[in-house]
Amino acid sequence: MVALVDALKVIKKRGGLKGGDPLKQMIAAVSVGMYQGEPVLDLDYLEDSAAETDLNVVMTSTGGFIEVQGTAEGAPFQPADLNAMLALAQKGMGEIFALQNAALAD
Repeated sequence: MVALVDALKVIKKRGGLKGGDPLKQMIAAVSVGMYQGEPVLDLDYLEDSAAETDLNVVMTSTGGFIEVQGTAEGAPFQPADLNAMLALAQKGMGEIFALQNAALAD
């Protein structure tokens, strides 16, 4: 996302993007899952390969969901598990958006 914003700045500086900025909001993506009964953000390989549930989440900086894709790797997961993973994903996204903004600060 940061590279895209940087590229759009260069294009605009060179006289492109005459119709305005095509970027409406920032986006980010994270992986969350249930590992040993607990929600985990950004699972590493060992956690991911043994996770009970694997969930990929893509969100906008304004809090909207673009994609929520999840799979129960064994037993079905419960609504409370889904809510816990989504809450953890939202928290992680907040950290990513803060890092994106810091990287783009001039």
